[in-house]
Amino acid sequence: MNLCFFTDMSGSGIVRRGIHYLQKLKAANIPSDLIEQGQNRVVDASLTLIGERAKLKGQLVRALGGSLASTTLLGVPLGHNSSFLQGPAFAPPRIREAIWCGSTNSTTEEGKELMDPRVLTDVGDVPVQEIRDCGVDDDRLMKVISDSVKLVMEEDPLRPLVLGGDHSISFPVVRAVSEKLGGPVDILHLDAHPDIYDAFEGNKYSHASSFARIMEGGYARRLLQVGIRSINTEGREQGKRFGVEQYEMRTFSRDRHFLENLKLGEGVKGVYISVDVDCLDPAYAPGVSHIEPGGLSFRDVLNILHNLEGNLVAADVVEFNPQRDTVDGMTAMVAAKLVRELAAKMSKLSS
Repeated sequence: MNLCFFTDMSGSGIVRRGIHYLQKLKAANIPSDLIEQGQNRVVDASLTLIGERAKLKGQLVRALGGSLASTTLLGVPLGHNSSFLQGPAFAPPRIREAIWCGSTNSTTEEGKELMDPRVLTDVGDVPVQEIRDCGVDDDRLMKVISDSVKLVMEEDPLRPLVLGGDHSISFPVVRAVSEKLGGPVDILHLDAHPDIYDAFEGNKYSHASSFARIMEGGYARRLLQVGIRSINTEGREQGKRFGVEQYEMRTFSRDRHFLENLKLGEGVKGVYISVDVDCLDPAYAPGVSHIEPGGLSFRDVLNILHNLEGNLVAADVVEFNPQRDTVDGMTAMVAAKLVRELAAKMSKLSS
């Protein structure tokens, strides 16, 4: 990829482009109703594209038959709510490239074939930057993300596996899943950080505040946070406030048996899994914005995911930062493997 693209679009540029554009329109005395109408058209077009692609993939899976649940990728290339680096906005295409790069076969560890559309399909990306370039604020952007997830879920048996993006996307995704299913879910959250600040640096949509929004909204019954090794007083107090089950790395050897034999989702609408790539030790995944040594091994994570008992209704993989990855794309392959194994776990074929 052209280095100039990364330079022009990284850092503050990706954060402020849409804001500056809207300010220029207002300074030129463009009527606010014209701006709003234009924003509406862009949002409607974005949702139409996601919706039509979901319909097409849903029709394909239903025509093939034999699918009880089919995993569908939805990219959300959002990075501006990161408190440090915005590189996760570039992650979805890099993850897809790694999934299909040909360096390994298309069969998952449990034997499911990713080339089978009943196991994995893709509806593309929410055009986050194009929407923000029209001056759409985060309140509305989060609704667009939620609406996009709901459009996927309307096409039974499709289930969304969302590619981030920074961790702020988990809030609108979980909200959509809970609202669409009609009740709370249990969440397994793998991360180096609890992401439960009330409003980190004054931003209620910060990637460090996503699970505060989820718990406030009543979208989760249980929230289990695993891999935690960067947590302060507020993180612990917020955890107590919301009844979060926080499992820190300093006690992982003691907690391992329990975490590798989880049973979740009974009595609620299912299980949601959120995997922040920095849950892994940076030896396995250096391409993240916040490098925290002392994390989980890749096999630790797979053991937790593979052994989990519960109805997985949706998931996300977030915070992979291609701009910090190794030249050979090591972390992209790690993220892709997580996506492959989650897709296998979420898809269900009739016997």
